[in-house]
Amino acid sequence: MGRYRIRVATGAWLFSGSHNRVQLWLVGACGEAELQLQLRPARGQEEEFDRDVPKDLGPLQFVKLRKHHSLVDDAWFCDLITVRGPGACEEAAFPCYRWVQGQGVLSLPEGTARLAGDNALDVFQKHREKELKERQKLYCWDTWKEGLPLTIAAGCQDDLPPNMRFHEDKRLDFEWALKAGALEMVLKRVYTLLSSWDRLEDFDQIFWGQKSALAEKVHQRWRDDELFGHQFLNGANPMLLRRSTSLPSRLVLPPGLEALGAQLDRELQNGSLFEADFILLDGIPANVIRGEKQYLAAPLVLLRMAPNGKLLPVVIQIQPPSPSTPTPPLFLPSDPPLAWLLAKAWVRNADFQLHQLQYHLLNTHLVAEVIAVATMRRLPGLHPVFKLLIPHIRYTMEINTRARSQLISEGGIFDKAVSTGGGGHVQLLRRAMAQLTYHSLCPPDNLADRGLLGIPSALYAHDALRLWGITARYVEGIVHLFYHRDDIVRGDPELQAWCREITEVGLCQAQDRGLSSNDHHVASGAPPARHGASGASQRKIFLKPQGQGCIKPIPNGLGRPRERDYSPE
Repeated sequence: MGRYRIRVATGAWLFSGSHNRVQLWLVGACGEAELQLQLRPARGQEEEFDRDVPKDLGPLQFVKLRKHHSLVDDAWFCDLITVRGPGACEEAAFPCYRWVQGQGVLSLPEGTARLAGDNALDVFQKHREKELKERQKLYCWDTWKEGLPLTIAAGCQDDLPPNMRFHEDKRLDFEWALKAGALEMVLKRVYTLLSSWDRLEDFDQIFWGQKSALAEKVHQRWRDDELFGHQFLNGANPMLLRRSTSLPSRLVLPPGLEALGAQLDRELQNGSLFEADFILLDGIPANVIRGEKQYLAAPLVLLRMAPNGKLLPVVIQIQPPSPSTPTPPLFLPSDPPLAWLLAKAWVRNADFQLHQLQYHLLNTHLVAEVIAVATMRRLPGLHPVFKLLIPHIRYTMEINTRARSQLISEGGIFDKAVSTGGGGHVQLLRRAMAQLTYHSLCPPDNLADRGLLGIPSALYAHDALRLWGITARYVEGIVHLFYHRDDIVRGDPELQAWCREITEVGLCQAQDRGLSSNDHHVASGAPPARHGASGASQRKIFLKPQGQGCIKPIPNGLGRPRERDYSPE
Protein backbone atom coordinates (compact mmCIF):
# COMPACT_ATOMS: atom_id res chain seq x y z
CA MET A 1 0.00 0.00 0.00
CA GLY A 2 1.21 3.50 -0.77
CA ARG A 3 -0.05 7.02 -0.18
CA TYR A 4 -0.34 9.41 -3.13
CA ARG A 5 -0.81 13.18 -2.90
CA ILE A 6 -2.78 14.57 -5.84
CA ARG A 7 -3.17 18.24 -6.73
CA VAL A 8 -5.67 19.37 -9.37
CA ALA A 9 -5.40 22.94 -10.74
CA THR A 10 -8.30 24.57 -12.59
CA GLY A 11 -7.94 27.51 -14.97
CA ALA A 12 -8.57 31.07 -13.78
CA TRP A 13 -10.68 32.06 -16.82
CA LEU A 14 -14.38 32.74 -16.59
CA PHE A 15 -16.40 29.50 -16.60
CA SER A 16 -13.27 27.34 -16.16
CA GLY A 17 -14.81 25.49 -13.22
CA SER A 18 -17.48 22.82 -13.50
CA HIS A 19 -20.38 21.53 -11.45
CA ASN A 20 -19.92 18.08 -12.95
CA ARG A 21 -18.18 15.34 -10.98
CA VAL A 22 -14.69 14.33 -12.12
CA GLN A 23 -13.32 10.79 -11.76
CA LEU A 24 -9.55 10.13 -11.71
CA TRP A 25 -7.26 7.11 -12.21
CA LEU A 26 -3.53 6.74 -11.73
CA VAL A 27 -1.73 4.57 -14.26
CA GLY A 28 1.78 3.31 -13.56
CA ALA A 29 4.16 0.83 -15.13
CA CYS A 30 2.92 -1.87 -12.72
CA GLY A 31 -0.78 -1.22 -12.57
CA GLU A 32 -3.75 1.13 -12.45
CA ALA A 33 -5.89 2.41 -9.60
CA GLU A 34 -9.08 4.45 -9.45
CA LEU A 35 -9.09 7.27 -6.92
CA GLN A 36 -12.27 7.56 -4.93
CA LEU A 37 -12.74 11.30 -5.29
CA GLN A 38 -15.78 13.54 -5.37
CA LEU A 39 -14.07 16.31 -7.32
CA ARG A 40 -16.08 19.28 -8.55
CA PRO A 41 -13.40 21.71 -9.76
CA ALA A 42 -13.78 25.40 -9.00
CA ARG A 43 -12.45 28.25 -11.13
CA GLY A 44 -8.92 29.32 -10.23
CA GLN A 45 -8.63 26.78 -7.42
CA GLU A 46 -6.04 24.12 -6.71
CA GLU A 47 -7.46 21.19 -4.81
CA GLU A 48 -5.26 18.71 -2.96
CA PHE A 49 -6.04 15.14 -1.89
CA ASP A 50 -4.23 12.28 -0.19
CA ARG A 51 -5.27 8.77 -1.18
CA ASP A 52 -4.04 5.32 -0.25
CA VAL A 53 -3.57 2.87 -3.11
CA PRO A 54 -3.54 -0.85 -2.17
CA LYS A 55 -0.84 -1.85 -4.68
CA ASP A 56 2.44 -0.57 -6.02
CA LEU A 57 1.83 1.24 -9.30
CA GLY A 58 5.50 1.70 -10.17
CA PRO A 59 6.64 4.82 -12.05
CA LEU A 60 3.58 6.87 -12.97
CA GLN A 61 2.85 7.15 -16.67
CA PHE A 62 -0.65 8.59 -17.03
CA VAL A 63 -3.49 10.21 -15.16
CA LYS A 64 -6.86 9.34 -16.65
CA LEU A 65 -9.94 11.41 -16.01
CA ARG A 66 -13.60 11.37 -16.89
CA LYS A 67 -16.20 14.06 -16.31
CA HIS A 68 -19.68 12.79 -15.48
CA HIS A 69 -22.81 14.80 -16.14
CA SER A 70 -26.51 14.10 -15.96
CA LEU A 71 -28.40 16.98 -17.57
CA VAL A 72 -25.79 19.62 -18.45
CA ASP A 73 -22.30 19.04 -19.84
CA ASP A 74 -20.52 21.76 -17.88
CA ALA A 75 -17.11 22.05 -19.54
CA TRP A 76 -14.05 22.17 -17.26
CA PHE A 77 -10.73 23.83 -18.10
CA CYS A 78 -8.09 21.71 -16.41
CA ASP A 79 -4.67 23.31 -16.10
CA LEU A 80 -2.49 20.69 -14.46
CA ILE A 81 -2.56 17.58 -12.28
CA THR A 82 0.46 16.70 -10.16
CA VAL A 83 1.04 13.51 -8.17
CA ARG A 84 3.62 12.66 -5.53
CA GLY A 85 3.94 8.92 -4.95
CA PRO A 86 5.28 7.02 -1.92
CA GLY A 87 8.97 7.73 -1.42
CA ALA A 88 9.14 10.11 -4.38
CA CYS A 89 11.33 13.20 -4.07
CA GLU A 90 9.50 15.17 -6.75
CA GLU A 91 6.00 15.47 -8.06
CA ALA A 92 5.10 13.99 -11.41
CA ALA A 93 3.33 16.59 -13.59
CA PHE A 94 0.51 15.77 -15.99
CA PRO A 95 -0.25 18.96 -17.95
CA CYS A 96 -3.66 19.37 -19.51
CA TYR A 97 -4.39 23.04 -20.35
CA ARG A 98 -7.51 22.22 -22.32
CA TRP A 99 -11.26 21.94 -22.02
CA VAL A 100 -12.63 18.65 -20.71
CA GLN A 101 -16.03 17.95 -22.26
CA GLY A 102 -18.30 14.96 -22.78
CA GLN A 103 -18.06 11.68 -20.88
CA GLY A 104 -15.08 10.09 -22.61
CA VAL A 105 -11.90 9.14 -20.78
CA LEU A 106 -9.01 11.57 -21.27
CA SER A 107 -5.47 10.26 -20.74
CA LEU A 108 -2.81 12.76 -19.66
CA PRO A 109 0.75 11.44 -20.04
CA GLU A 110 3.52 12.38 -17.64
CA GLY A 111 4.67 15.70 -19.04
CA THR A 112 8.40 15.25 -19.62
CA ALA A 113 9.17 16.13 -23.25
CA ARG A 114 10.46 13.22 -25.30
CA LEU A 115 10.95 12.31 -28.94
CA ALA A 116 9.13 9.53 -30.74
CA GLY A 117 10.47 6.03 -30.09
CA ASP A 118 10.84 2.99 -32.30
CA ASN A 119 9.20 0.59 -29.85
CA ALA A 120 5.62 -0.07 -31.00
CA LEU A 121 4.83 -1.51 -27.56
CA ASP A 122 5.87 1.70 -25.77
CA VAL A 123 2.76 3.11 -24.06
CA PHE A 124 3.85 6.69 -24.77
CA GLN A 125 4.35 5.91 -28.44
CA LYS A 126 0.87 4.43 -28.67
CA HIS A 127 -0.54 7.47 -26.90
CA ARG A 128 1.11 10.00 -29.23
CA GLU A 129 -0.02 8.09 -32.34
CA LYS A 130 -3.61 7.99 -31.07
CA GLU A 131 -3.45 11.68 -30.14
CA LEU A 132 -2.30 12.70 -33.64
CA LYS A 133 -4.98 10.62 -35.34
CA GLU A 134 -7.65 12.35 -33.27
CA ARG A 135 -6.18 15.78 -33.87
CA GLN A 136 -5.92 15.29 -37.64
CA LYS A 137 -9.67 14.69 -37.72
CA LEU A 138 -10.30 17.80 -35.64
CA TYR A 139 -7.84 20.21 -37.28
CA CYS A 140 -8.41 20.17 -41.06
CA TRP A 141 -7.06 22.39 -43.83
CA ASP A 142 -9.16 24.67 -45.97
CA THR A 143 -8.51 27.04 -48.90
CA TRP A 144 -9.64 30.61 -48.33
CA LYS A 145 -8.33 31.93 -51.66
CA GLU A 146 -6.32 30.12 -54.32
CA GLY A 147 -2.65 31.00 -54.28
CA LEU A 148 -2.62 31.91 -50.58
CA PRO A 149 -1.61 29.87 -47.51
CA LEU A 150 -4.11 27.28 -46.39
CA THR A 151 -6.20 27.97 -43.30
CA ILE A 152 -8.02 26.09 -40.58
CA ALA A 153 -11.34 24.70 -41.81
CA ALA A 154 -13.74 26.99 -39.94
CA GLY A 155 -16.36 29.34 -41.36
CA CYS A 156 -16.61 31.31 -38.11
CA GLN A 157 -15.12 31.20 -34.63
CA ASP A 158 -17.89 28.90 -33.40
CA ASP A 159 -16.64 26.22 -35.82
CA LEU A 160 -13.19 26.08 -34.22
CA PRO A 161 -12.08 23.35 -31.83
CA PRO A 162 -12.81 24.55 -28.26
CA ASN A 163 -9.14 24.64 -27.30
CA MET A 164 -8.38 27.16 -30.07
CA ARG A 165 -11.17 29.55 -29.03
CA PHE A 166 -10.68 32.72 -27.03
CA HIS A 167 -11.08 32.21 -23.32
CA GLU A 168 -14.16 34.02 -22.06
CA ASP A 169 -12.16 36.86 -20.49
CA LYS A 170 -10.32 37.54 -23.76
CA ARG A 171 -13.49 37.22 -25.82
CA LEU A 172 -15.30 39.81 -23.68
CA ASP A 173 -12.31 42.15 -23.74
CA PHE A 174 -11.90 41.78 -27.52
CA GLU A 175 -15.57 42.30 -28.33
CA TRP A 176 -15.90 45.20 -25.91
CA ALA A 177 -12.94 46.93 -27.60
CA LEU A 178 -14.66 46.50 -30.99
CA LYS A 179 -17.94 47.91 -29.66
CA ALA A 180 -16.18 50.81 -27.96
CA GLY A 181 -14.36 51.64 -31.20
CA ALA A 182 -17.59 51.49 -33.20
CA LEU A 183 -19.34 53.71 -30.67
CA GLU A 184 -16.52 56.26 -30.84
CA MET A 185 -16.85 56.35 -34.64
CA VAL A 186 -20.61 56.90 -34.40
CA LEU A 187 -20.15 59.73 -31.89
CA LYS A 188 -17.54 61.39 -34.08
CA ARG A 189 -19.83 61.07 -37.09
CA VAL A 190 -22.68 62.72 -35.22
CA TYR A 191 -20.36 65.41 -33.85
CA THR A 192 -19.11 66.35 -37.31
CA LEU A 193 -22.35 65.84 -39.24
CA LEU A 194 -23.02 69.55 -39.71
CA SER A 195 -19.38 70.61 -39.86
CA SER A 196 -17.55 71.62 -43.00
CA TRP A 197 -14.33 69.90 -44.11
CA ASP A 198 -12.52 72.64 -46.00
CA ARG A 199 -9.02 72.36 -44.55
CA LEU A 200 -6.66 69.64 -43.37
CA GLU A 201 -7.00 71.02 -39.86
CA ASP A 202 -10.67 69.99 -39.91
CA PHE A 203 -9.49 66.44 -39.26
CA ASP A 204 -8.76 67.64 -35.73
CA GLN A 205 -12.49 67.41 -35.08
CA ILE A 206 -12.21 63.63 -34.94
CA PHE A 207 -8.79 63.39 -33.28
CA TRP A 208 -10.05 62.87 -29.77
CA GLY A 209 -10.69 59.95 -27.47
CA GLN A 210 -8.00 57.55 -26.32
CA LYS A 211 -4.56 58.60 -27.57
CA SER A 212 -1.02 58.37 -26.32
CA ALA A 213 1.63 61.06 -25.97
CA LEU A 214 3.38 59.48 -28.95
CA ALA A 215 0.23 59.68 -31.09
CA GLU A 216 -0.20 63.31 -30.06
CA LYS A 217 3.39 64.05 -31.10
CA VAL A 218 2.82 62.42 -34.50
CA HIS A 219 -0.39 64.40 -34.88
CA GLN A 220 1.49 67.66 -34.34
CA ARG A 221 4.44 66.85 -36.62
CA TRP A 222 2.93 64.70 -39.35
CA ARG A 223 3.90 67.16 -42.13
CA ASP A 224 7.62 67.10 -41.24
CA ASP A 225 10.05 65.36 -43.59
CA GLU A 226 11.98 64.17 -40.54
CA LEU A 227 8.98 62.20 -39.23
CA PHE A 228 8.23 60.93 -42.74
CA GLY A 229 11.70 59.39 -42.96
CA HIS A 230 11.68 58.23 -39.34
CA GLN A 231 8.60 56.08 -39.99
CA PHE A 232 10.46 54.04 -42.62
CA LEU A 233 13.08 53.16 -40.02
CA ASN A 234 11.04 52.92 -36.85
CA GLY A 235 7.34 53.24 -37.64
CA ALA A 236 4.57 50.72 -37.97
CA ASN A 237 6.11 49.27 -41.14
CA PRO A 238 9.93 49.28 -41.04
CA MET A 239 10.04 46.28 -43.40
CA LEU A 240 10.30 47.99 -46.80
CA LEU A 241 13.27 50.35 -46.55
CA ARG A 242 16.59 49.19 -47.95
CA ARG A 243 20.00 50.72 -48.61
CA SER A 244 20.47 51.46 -52.32
CA THR A 245 23.25 49.64 -54.15
CA SER A 246 22.42 51.35 -57.44
CA LEU A 247 19.91 53.87 -58.68
CA PRO A 248 16.53 52.17 -59.26
CA SER A 249 15.92 51.35 -62.91
CA ARG A 250 12.40 52.79 -62.71
CA LEU A 251 13.75 56.24 -61.78
CA VAL A 252 13.78 58.37 -64.92
CA LEU A 253 15.19 61.88 -64.49
CA PRO A 254 13.69 64.41 -66.93
CA PRO A 255 15.84 67.19 -68.43
CA GLY A 256 16.63 69.93 -65.95
CA LEU A 257 17.20 67.66 -62.96
CA GLU A 258 20.89 66.99 -63.53
CA ALA A 259 21.69 68.47 -60.11
CA LEU A 260 19.38 65.91 -58.50
CA GLY A 261 21.10 63.12 -60.40
CA ALA A 262 24.50 64.31 -59.17
CA GLN A 263 23.23 64.47 -55.59
CA LEU A 264 21.86 60.93 -55.80
CA ASP A 265 25.17 59.68 -57.19
CA ARG A 266 27.06 61.30 -54.30
CA GLU A 267 24.74 59.78 -51.70
CA LEU A 268 25.02 56.41 -53.43
CA GLN A 269 28.81 56.53 -53.33
CA ASN A 270 28.71 57.49 -49.64
CA GLY A 271 26.38 54.60 -48.81
CA SER A 272 23.80 57.06 -47.47
CA LEU A 273 21.11 56.55 -50.13
CA PHE A 274 18.05 54.49 -49.19
CA GLU A 275 14.91 53.54 -51.08
CA ALA A 276 11.38 52.29 -50.50
CA ASP A 277 9.79 50.82 -53.62
CA PHE A 278 6.07 50.06 -53.60
CA ILE A 279 6.11 48.40 -57.04
CA LEU A 280 4.07 45.51 -55.64
CA LEU A 281 1.02 47.79 -55.86
CA ASP A 282 1.45 48.52 -59.58
CA GLY A 283 -1.67 47.45 -61.46
CA ILE A 284 -3.67 46.44 -58.37
CA PRO A 285 -7.31 47.47 -58.97
CA ALA A 286 -8.60 50.13 -56.60
CA ASN A 287 -11.80 49.92 -54.60
CA VAL A 288 -15.06 51.83 -54.98
CA ILE A 289 -16.32 53.09 -51.62
CA ARG A 290 -19.87 54.40 -51.36
CA GLY A 291 -19.91 55.00 -55.10
CA GLU A 292 -16.63 56.93 -55.12
CA LYS A 293 -13.72 55.55 -57.11
CA GLN A 294 -10.53 55.14 -55.07
CA TYR A 295 -6.98 55.33 -56.42
CA LEU A 296 -3.78 53.45 -55.74
CA ALA A 297 -0.22 54.52 -56.40
CA ALA A 298 2.97 52.43 -56.61
CA PRO A 299 5.47 55.05 -55.40
CA LEU A 300 9.24 55.03 -55.21
CA VAL A 301 10.89 57.07 -52.46
CA LEU A 302 14.58 57.86 -52.30
CA LEU A 303 15.92 59.09 -48.98
CA ARG A 304 19.29 60.19 -47.69
CA MET A 305 20.81 59.53 -44.28
CA ALA A 306 22.04 62.83 -42.84
CA PRO A 307 25.22 62.87 -40.68
CA ASN A 308 23.02 63.23 -37.56
CA GLY A 309 21.26 59.94 -38.37
CA LYS A 310 18.03 61.47 -39.63
CA LEU A 311 16.51 59.93 -42.74
CA LEU A 312 15.14 62.58 -45.09
CA PRO A 313 13.25 62.20 -48.39
CA VAL A 314 15.00 63.42 -51.54
CA VAL A 315 12.57 62.56 -54.34
CA ILE A 316 9.23 60.79 -54.77
CA GLN A 317 7.99 59.12 -57.96
CA ILE A 318 4.26 58.35 -57.62
CA GLN A 319 3.96 55.78 -60.44
CA PRO A 320 6.51 53.74 -62.42
CA PRO A 321 7.14 54.51 -66.11
CA SER A 322 4.55 53.20 -68.55
CA PRO A 323 4.02 53.40 -72.32
CA SER A 324 1.65 56.32 -71.80
CA THR A 325 3.96 58.06 -69.29
CA PRO A 326 7.58 57.10 -70.06
CA THR A 327 8.86 59.89 -67.78
CA PRO A 328 6.60 60.07 -64.72
CA PRO A 329 6.64 63.33 -62.76
CA LEU A 330 8.95 63.56 -59.78
CA PHE A 331 8.19 65.41 -56.56
CA LEU A 332 10.88 67.20 -54.56
CA PRO A 333 11.03 68.85 -51.13
CA SER A 334 11.48 72.17 -52.98
CA ASP A 335 8.06 71.85 -54.65
CA PRO A 336 5.09 73.89 -53.40
CA PRO A 337 4.27 72.69 -49.84
CA LEU A 338 0.88 71.16 -50.65
CA ALA A 339 2.20 69.35 -53.74
CA TRP A 340 5.02 67.83 -51.70
CA LEU A 341 2.61 66.99 -48.87
CA LEU A 342 0.24 65.27 -51.30
CA ALA A 343 3.09 63.19 -52.73
CA LYS A 344 4.00 62.05 -49.22
CA ALA A 345 0.32 61.24 -48.57
CA TRP A 346 0.31 58.90 -51.60
CA VAL A 347 3.41 57.19 -50.21
CA ARG A 348 1.86 56.76 -46.77
CA ASN A 349 -1.33 55.39 -48.33
CA ALA A 350 0.72 52.82 -50.25
CA ASP A 351 2.64 52.01 -47.08
CA PHE A 352 -0.65 51.37 -45.29
CA GLN A 353 -1.67 48.80 -47.91
CA LEU A 354 1.62 46.85 -47.79
CA HIS A 355 1.90 47.06 -44.03
CA GLN A 356 -1.58 45.73 -43.40
CA LEU A 357 -1.65 43.07 -46.11
CA GLN A 358 1.90 41.85 -46.78
CA TYR A 359 3.76 42.34 -43.53
CA HIS A 360 0.92 42.09 -41.01
CA LEU A 361 -1.77 39.82 -42.44
CA LEU A 362 0.40 37.50 -44.54
CA ASN A 363 3.81 37.38 -42.86
CA THR A 364 2.44 37.50 -39.32
CA HIS A 365 -1.09 36.10 -39.18
CA LEU A 366 -1.43 33.72 -42.12
CA VAL A 367 2.03 32.20 -41.78
CA ALA A 368 1.49 31.79 -38.03
CA GLU A 369 -1.81 30.01 -38.74
CA VAL A 370 -0.08 27.54 -41.04
CA ILE A 371 2.42 26.79 -38.28
CA ALA A 372 -0.37 26.51 -35.72
CA VAL A 373 -2.46 24.05 -37.75
CA ALA A 374 0.60 21.99 -38.73
CA THR A 375 1.65 21.86 -35.08
CA MET A 376 -1.72 20.52 -33.98
CA ARG A 377 -1.80 17.97 -36.81
CA ARG A 378 1.78 16.67 -36.66
CA LEU A 379 3.31 17.21 -33.21
CA PRO A 380 1.97 15.37 -30.15
CA GLY A 381 1.81 17.08 -26.79
CA LEU A 382 4.96 15.30 -25.59
CA HIS A 383 7.10 16.65 -28.42
CA PRO A 384 9.56 19.37 -27.27
CA VAL A 385 8.79 21.64 -30.25
CA PHE A 386 5.07 21.41 -29.47
CA LYS A 387 5.77 22.51 -25.90
CA LEU A 388 7.83 25.44 -27.18
CA LEU A 389 5.21 26.70 -29.62
CA ILE A 390 1.83 26.02 -28.05
CA PRO A 391 1.76 29.11 -25.75
CA HIS A 392 2.33 31.34 -28.78
CA ILE A 393 -0.33 29.92 -31.12
CA ARG A 394 -3.13 29.68 -28.57
CA TYR A 395 -5.37 32.33 -30.18
CA THR A 396 -4.01 32.39 -33.73
CA MET A 397 -6.83 30.41 -35.33
CA GLU A 398 -9.66 32.44 -33.81
CA ILE A 399 -8.23 35.87 -34.55
CA ASN A 400 -7.58 34.82 -38.16
CA THR A 401 -11.01 33.27 -38.54
CA ARG A 402 -12.56 36.49 -37.27
CA ALA A 403 -10.45 38.45 -39.79
CA ARG A 404 -11.63 36.28 -42.69
CA SER A 405 -15.28 36.66 -41.69
CA GLN A 406 -15.26 40.34 -40.72
CA LEU A 407 -12.16 42.19 -41.97
CA ILE A 408 -11.09 40.85 -45.37
CA SER A 409 -14.30 39.05 -46.34
CA GLU A 410 -16.68 40.21 -49.06
CA GLY A 411 -18.45 43.22 -47.60
CA GLY A 412 -15.96 43.37 -44.73
CA ILE A 413 -14.05 46.36 -43.40
CA PHE A 414 -11.49 46.31 -46.22
CA ASP A 415 -14.25 46.44 -48.83
CA LYS A 416 -15.95 49.30 -46.98
CA ALA A 417 -13.02 51.53 -46.12
CA VAL A 418 -9.67 50.63 -47.77
CA SER A 419 -8.33 51.42 -51.24
CA THR A 420 -7.29 47.80 -51.89
CA GLY A 421 -10.67 46.40 -50.84
CA GLY A 422 -13.10 44.90 -53.30
CA GLY A 423 -10.65 42.23 -54.51
CA GLY A 424 -7.43 44.18 -54.91
CA HIS A 425 -6.33 43.05 -51.46
CA VAL A 426 -6.46 39.40 -52.54
CA GLN A 427 -4.36 40.12 -55.65
CA LEU A 428 -1.84 41.97 -53.51
CA LEU A 429 -1.65 39.07 -51.06
CA ARG A 430 -0.93 36.66 -53.93
CA ARG A 431 1.93 38.86 -55.14
CA ALA A 432 3.31 39.10 -51.61
CA MET A 433 3.03 35.34 -51.21
CA ALA A 434 5.32 34.89 -54.23
CA GLN A 435 7.98 36.95 -52.42
CA LEU A 436 7.79 35.03 -49.14
CA THR A 437 11.11 33.41 -48.23
CA TYR A 438 12.71 31.96 -45.14
CA HIS A 439 15.11 34.94 -44.93
CA SER A 440 12.22 37.40 -45.00
CA LEU A 441 10.91 35.89 -41.75
CA CYS A 442 14.23 36.06 -39.87
CA PRO A 443 15.22 39.60 -38.74
CA PRO A 444 19.02 39.07 -38.84
CA ASP A 445 18.90 37.81 -42.43
CA ASN A 446 16.22 40.26 -43.52
CA LEU A 447 17.99 43.30 -42.07
CA ALA A 448 21.31 42.20 -43.57
CA ASP A 449 19.70 41.68 -46.99
CA ARG A 450 18.31 45.22 -46.82
CA GLY A 451 21.60 46.76 -45.67
CA LEU A 452 20.17 48.10 -42.40
CA LEU A 453 22.65 46.66 -39.92
CA GLY A 454 24.82 49.03 -37.91
CA ILE A 455 22.67 52.17 -38.33
CA PRO A 456 22.49 53.95 -34.94
CA SER A 457 19.11 55.56 -35.64
CA ALA A 458 17.50 52.27 -36.79
CA LEU A 459 15.84 51.58 -33.44
CA TYR A 460 13.55 48.87 -34.79
CA ALA A 461 16.55 46.96 -36.14
CA HIS A 462 18.34 47.16 -32.79
CA ASP A 463 15.29 45.97 -30.85
CA ALA A 464 14.46 43.24 -33.36
CA LEU A 465 17.97 41.82 -33.20
CA ARG A 466 18.00 41.87 -29.40
CA LEU A 467 14.62 40.18 -29.18
CA TRP A 468 15.63 37.66 -31.83
CA GLY A 469 18.87 36.90 -30.01
CA ILE A 470 17.05 36.28 -26.73
CA THR A 471 14.48 34.06 -28.44
CA ALA A 472 17.07 32.17 -30.50
CA ARG A 473 19.30 31.44 -27.49
CA TYR A 474 16.38 30.10 -25.49
CA VAL A 475 14.90 28.04 -28.33
CA GLU A 476 18.22 26.64 -29.52
CA GLY A 477 19.15 25.74 -25.96
CA ILE A 478 15.97 23.68 -25.60
CA VAL A 479 16.18 22.18 -29.10
CA HIS A 480 19.79 21.05 -28.67
CA LEU A 481 18.85 19.10 -25.56
CA PHE A 482 17.01 16.74 -27.89
CA TYR A 483 18.71 17.26 -31.27
CA HIS A 484 22.43 17.23 -30.58
CA ARG A 485 23.23 15.48 -33.87
CA ASP A 486 21.97 15.96 -37.41
CA ASP A 487 20.97 12.33 -37.74
CA ILE A 488 18.53 12.76 -34.83
CA VAL A 489 16.86 15.60 -36.74
CA ARG A 490 16.63 13.48 -39.87
CA GLY A 491 15.41 10.48 -37.90
CA ASP A 492 12.52 12.20 -36.12
CA PRO A 493 9.45 11.30 -38.21
CA GLU A 494 7.14 13.67 -36.33
CA LEU A 495 9.43 16.67 -36.84
CA GLN A 496 9.95 15.89 -40.52
CA ALA A 497 6.20 15.48 -41.02
CA TRP A 498 5.64 18.83 -39.29
CA CYS A 499 8.13 20.59 -41.61
CA ARG A 500 6.56 19.05 -44.70
CA GLU A 501 3.09 19.97 -43.49
CA ILE A 502 4.17 23.61 -43.18
CA THR A 503 6.10 24.00 -46.42
CA GLU A 504 4.49 21.56 -48.84
CA VAL A 505 0.89 21.72 -47.63
CA GLY A 506 0.13 24.88 -45.64
CA LEU A 507 2.43 27.20 -47.62
CA CYS A 508 1.58 25.53 -50.95
CA GLN A 509 4.90 24.00 -52.05
CA ALA A 510 7.16 26.70 -50.58
CA GLN A 511 10.09 24.33 -49.97
CA ASP A 512 11.94 25.83 -52.95
CA ARG A 513 12.11 29.24 -51.23
CA GLY A 514 14.34 28.29 -48.33
CA LEU A 515 11.48 26.88 -46.27
CA SER A 516 12.59 23.26 -46.06
CA SER A 517 13.09 20.47 -43.54
CA ASN A 518 16.88 20.32 -43.74
CA ASP A 519 18.96 20.12 -40.58
CA HIS A 520 19.78 23.83 -40.32
CA HIS A 521 16.21 25.00 -40.69
CA VAL A 522 14.83 22.45 -38.26
CA ALA A 523 17.39 23.54 -35.68
CA SER A 524 16.59 27.23 -36.24
CA GLY A 525 12.99 27.01 -37.47
CA ALA A 526 11.30 27.46 -34.11
CA PRO A 527 12.64 31.01 -33.55
CA PRO A 528 10.92 32.47 -36.66
CA ALA A 529 7.76 30.54 -35.79
CA ARG A 530 7.79 31.89 -32.24
CA HIS A 531 8.82 35.38 -33.36
CA GLY A 532 6.12 35.49 -36.04
CA ALA A 533 3.38 34.30 -33.72
CA SER A 534 4.25 36.61 -30.82
CA GLY A 535 7.03 39.13 -31.34
CA ALA A 536 6.15 40.51 -34.77
CA SER A 537 2.47 40.89 -33.93
CA GLN A 538 3.22 42.68 -30.68
CA ARG A 539 5.58 45.08 -32.49
CA LYS A 540 2.89 46.01 -34.97
CA ILE A 541 0.26 46.48 -32.27
CA PHE A 542 2.60 48.68 -30.22
CA LEU A 543 3.86 50.82 -33.11
CA LYS A 544 0.54 51.46 -34.88
CA PRO A 545 -0.25 54.53 -32.72
CA GLN A 546 2.83 56.23 -34.21
CA GLY A 547 0.94 56.87 -37.42
CA GLN A 548 -2.44 55.23 -37.50
CA GLY A 549 -3.94 56.98 -34.50
CA CYS A 550 -4.70 59.83 -36.90
CA ILE A 551 -5.80 59.54 -40.51
CA LYS A 552 -3.61 62.37 -41.85
CA PRO A 553 -0.19 60.64 -41.57
CA ILE A 554 -1.41 57.31 -42.98
CA PRO A 555 -4.63 57.52 -45.04
CA ASN A 556 -6.23 54.12 -45.72
CA GLY A 557 -7.88 55.40 -48.90
CA LEU A 558 -7.45 58.26 -51.37
CA GLY A 559 -10.02 59.45 -53.89
CA ARG A 560 -10.38 62.33 -56.35
CA PRO A 561 -11.08 65.70 -54.66
CA ARG A 562 -14.54 67.08 -55.22
CA GLU A 563 -15.04 70.02 -57.56
CA ARG A 564 -14.79 72.89 -55.09
CA ASP A 565 -12.40 75.52 -53.82
CA TYR A 566 -10.02 74.63 -51.03
CA SER A 567 -8.10 76.85 -48.71
CA PRO A 568 -4.34 76.60 -49.34
CA GLU A 569 -3.99 75.60 -45.69
